[in-house]
Amino acid sequence: MPPRRRSTPTGSLTPENLESLAHALAEGKRATVYLIEPTPSLALPEGTSAKVVSIDGNTVTIRPKGVDDELPFEADELRITRNPPASPAKPSAAKPAASKPASRPAAKVAPRVASPTPTPSPTAPAPAAPAVVTPSPAPKPAARKARKGPDSVSVTIHAGVDNDWSVTVTHGARRPGKAQPVSPESVSRAVKELGDDSAVQAVEAVITHAREEASQRVAELRRQLEEAQSMLAALDGENP
Repeated sequence: MPPRRRSTPTGSLTPENLESLAHALAEGKRATVYLIEPTPSLALPEGTSAKVVSIDGNTVTIRPKGVDDELPFEADELRITRNPPASPAKPSAAKPAASKPASRPAAKVAPRVASPTPTPSPTAPAPAAPAVVTPSPAPKPAARKARKGPDSVSVTIHAGVDNDWSVTVTHGARRPGKAQPVSPESVSRAVKELGDDSAVQAVEAVITHAREEASQRVAELRRQLEEAQSMLAALDGENP
């Protein structure tokens, strides 16, 4: 996406607008804003409506109409109404400007042309040297504010009492996403790839405990099966 302007246009979102939009999101209501300028890379004209997804300071994450993606915009790139506000009428009488010292226009220095040196008169004064005017340096443009990067990401691995594992992903301050089931083997391989000994030991401890319980359960079921087979054999032996 091409860089967007950073100046503060008339009609952009004010702190009061941001507070109202955040309040609407907190109540589960739909919050809508509009683009101040077109975005040619996404084929979005000026005034395109967009649904507000989240607000972080002056950064508003929106989903523009016709775009299946969430994009971060600054408050000065959006407005609360579709059409820009009308320009205020100019006053009939202009206020007198504060008196300032008249700035002296820069003198133009004409190119010097070589000419024969006249013979000075004994009584004539020496000619004055031409004045040299140094132009003032042009002001440097204001440094452009860097764009905010993506939100931080937190990945949480959870082990249940029945050795059922799941993973949850959280973006920044948003609510955690839906937990997705994963196998113990994949969790063990993942933490070993991370190279964190404490994480490997924690995961292996849970898996080892689950393995021991499963082995005990198999042994108990095997014992019950042997008893049932012995009982069945005894019953079959009593039959004529």
